[in-house]
Amino acid sequence: MSGTKPAGRHQEKRLSAAFVRTVKEAGFYGDGHGLYLKVDATGAKRWVQRIVIHGKRRDIGLGSASLVSLAEAREAALQHRKAARAGDDPIAAKQRSRGILTFEEAARKVHDLSKPTWRNDKHGDQWINTMTNYAFLAFGSKRVDIVSSADVLGALSSIWNEKPETARRVKQRISSVFKWAVANGWRTDNPAETITKALPKHDRSKTVHRKALPYDQVGGAIKMVLDSDARMVTKLAFEFLVLTATRSAETRNAVWSEFDLAKAIWTIPAARMKAKKDHRVPLSARCLAILAEAKALKRSTDDLVFPGTKDTKPLSDMTLSKLMKDFGIAAVPHGFRSSFRVWAGEATAHSREVIEFALAHIIKDKAEAAYARSDLFDKRRTLMDDWSNYVAPQLT
Repeated sequence: MSGTKPAGRHQEKRLSAAFVRTVKEAGFYGDGHGLYLKVDATGAKRWVQRIVIHGKRRDIGLGSASLVSLAEAREAALQHRKAARAGDDPIAAKQRSRGILTFEEAARKVHDLSKPTWRNDKHGDQWINTMTNYAFLAFGSKRVDIVSSADVLGALSSIWNEKPETARRVKQRISSVFKWAVANGWRTDNPAETITKALPKHDRSKTVHRKALPYDQVGGAIKMVLDSDARMVTKLAFEFLVLTATRSAETRNAVWSEFDLAKAIWTIPAARMKAKKDHRVPLSARCLAILAEAKALKRSTDDLVFPGTKDTKPLSDMTLSKLMKDFGIAAVPHGFRSSFRVWAGEATAHSREVIEFALAHIIKDKAEAAYARSDLFDKRRTLMDDWSNYVAPQLT
């Protein structure tokens, strides 16, 4: 069988697997419909398809015959013919596929693009570390366009019941990578979403919430800290955190440029907020006094309101957590937001909307959110003054 054109027209599947395996004579052997086995003088064999694309004859390499079987070459050639007949360019598509990233490469790209949105470096580290441990090891080396729902299901199944919270977060992070791949035209589906019904539902009734103090014990906790030998900046940060009902990172990373002391307003930028929206915090008289004390301790090397022991580094979350643990305060820093919420709901007449805005909570009801044009700032100022006045008598 030589490399000349076969007799007759429309003949196909003229080659056999045995012939492909044993042929040694150099030549161009046709199988039909533009598929050829090219045998070089060296004995090397490879598949080539001759096809007309947009009116021009083109050659497409289909790979080495030692790696691509006759059946696989025929299937690839068939798909190319269908694409060309539909007006597509299979050569251009093949060139694009070479630029498709592996899942790990795509995930690291998403991680880099998301850096400006991280609440802190710790959150960004957790994102990539969990992906490394639970996704990359399972299918990170696969191209992002060929990762299947079975791949994702296999990776998550091993931790779904053992580490439910971690598993849910990993699933969300995997999903974000596929959404990015869809946006780049590399996929049309999201395997992380299609497996939802295949995973058992988690029982969240036993979820342990972060420890919080009863609100009538909050003032006593602040007094205990203020009477301690802790660093002054640590004491000030702790009290400020409680009185503003903010998250630990929001207080610890506060900088002087965010404050309008004349108007008693602290504006936390969207980049540092969980809801990714600027949040204005009304400052009570005691909060202004705390800031005045912090100002007197200000170092010239940075703009942080509550600096840590190292220049340009904020007070660490561990510092506040350890402080509370050392004094036997049965709560975590974040728990004081819960103390505030319970106090506001049980001991005051302030509306739920005002309280939720004070905590910078996201309004989940879309219809309600659409009408929430105001941040109810003036009403929140009264609420925060009331909170400060409630806690103050407990400090004496």
